[in-house]
Amino acid sequence: MYLELVYNQHENEAKSFFEKFHGDQECYYQDDMRVLSSLTKKEHMKGNETMLDFRTSKFVLRISRDSYQLLKRHLQEKQNNQIWNIVQEHLYIDIFDGMPRSKQQIDAMVGSLAGEAKREANKAKVFFGLLKEPEIEVPLDDEDEEGENEEGKPKKKKPKRDSMGSKSKKQDPNAPPQNRIPLPELKDSDKLDKIMNMKEATKRVRLGPEYLPSICFYTFLNAYQGLTAVDTTDDSSMIVGGFADSTVRVWSVTPKKLRSVKSAADLSLIDKESDDVLERIMDERTASELKILYGHSGPVYGTSFSPDRNYLLSCSEDGTVRLWSLQTFTCLVGYKGHNYPVWDTQFSPYGYYFVSGGHDRVARLWATDHYQPLRIFAGHLADVTCTRFHPNSNYIATGSADRTVRLWDVLNGNCVRIFTGHKGPIHSLAFSPNGRFLATGATDGRVLLWDIGHGLMAGELKGHTDTIYALRFSRDGEILASGSMDNTVRLWDAVKVFEDLETDDFTTATGHINLPENSQDLLLGTYMTKSTPVIHLHFTRRNLLLASGAYSPQ
Repeated sequence: MYLELVYNQHENEAKSFFEKFHGDQECYYQDDMRVLSSLTKKEHMKGNETMLDFRTSKFVLRISRDSYQLLKRHLQEKQNNQIWNIVQEHLYIDIFDGMPRSKQQIDAMVGSLAGEAKREANKAKVFFGLLKEPEIEVPLDDEDEEGENEEGKPKKKKPKRDSMGSKSKKQDPNAPPQNRIPLPELKDSDKLDKIMNMKEATKRVRLGPEYLPSICFYTFLNAYQGLTAVDTTDDSSMIVGGFADSTVRVWSVTPKKLRSVKSAADLSLIDKESDDVLERIMDERTASELKILYGHSGPVYGTSFSPDRNYLLSCSEDGTVRLWSLQTFTCLVGYKGHNYPVWDTQFSPYGYYFVSGGHDRVARLWATDHYQPLRIFAGHLADVTCTRFHPNSNYIATGSADRTVRLWDVLNGNCVRIFTGHKGPIHSLAFSPNGRFLATGATDGRVLLWDIGHGLMAGELKGHTDTIYALRFSRDGEILASGSMDNTVRLWDAVKVFEDLETDDFTTATGHINLPENSQDLLLGTYMTKSTPVIHLHFTRRNLLLASGAYSPQ
């Protein structure tokens, strides 16, 4: 209504209208109010995207049928037809049958720029199951064979069958068809890595409320270049930092140093048939713990290693995403599509594809060998601040400054889920290892958990006092770790949240659940750092938690 007044050049009326009512708005709309208050003339509205959103999209309210009837009757009795017309013109009222919601249930779900998500938006079928693992025979370790061979073998097989084998043989009923989107072929090196992964998995620590993970913290000291992004390789051998001085720095965190491939002239002298050819192509003279990659012309906001550890992505304020080779430590491609800062980028868990999101309010899906994006996911009403691939690579989650999280289908680019409930821009996302749940963290200091299949909020974890920049599930999904600007890492009991979830038909029909009043029961531990905001978390293959951030002197 304020915009209508301004647009029709009733500037003084608009001003007094704003002053009269802006104090009644909820605290989480204060930023939107600030934007509104700066638009006082018709000319200001030209090209302002927020204005277009307000004028073209309706604000969504979810109301029970009884409440809706009462509102309608009230306005008609009072002959407030004018208000009734405004309500119908600017609000989309999503009516549900059944009990009206409690204040707590409403508070949990509201807060986005466009109101709540329509229930219709979360009705599409989502294939959230995992793809079948390729069948790879795991050779026995040498040390197992030396021991009592007969007893050694069955022992070795058993734990593997529980944790890996049984799952991979049966097709997950909720999984997408294996060939729904084309995924890259497995190379021999990938198979070796999978075998390594399975071996590590047999030594994995089962976590739970009684068995909390050890946490190893990597602090970036003297990071006056402003640490803005961190990523760790899946096998935890390398860590990368993106910095505000536009550099990307890669460290080896194992005793093995980083080496580049030799020059072309030297490579031509190598005997290609020798067994250790992969060792010979590496140049010992370049071995070092740290490599610095130069190329961006603005702060680096996101970094992501490829699953095979051959490549690294970085995205920057300069509007590009760069692909770096970790064999030569040089930039291979600069992907230009976003004309504005790119806030986040991430490789698909299968490699080849990656996603980026930025200030232009869209996320883009790329393949490493195409210089144009394959898909553009448009629909957010503000910056796309973080992006994540679903473990089966068929979906992408995006978090935005419009305070919503969306789930997109890679196959056709459709938006299949909209989750509302955060009261501030979203800065972290994490899928559970089984693909069924999504955890989201924002500037409001809350972690929200979502059931992807039903499109429902499954839980709300309160405890942090500042923006949550990092979320990660343990390898088997028992524990959710969250890292925040409040200088703490917190561990939550993920199993308990999801066990308590009643996914009965009533809940799915009305779209609201009873959240436990107290999330302290779910908090397993809080770990303070020494004045270091936590911006990245990573569980190793054996479930050791690695956390990282830059020390900020007070």
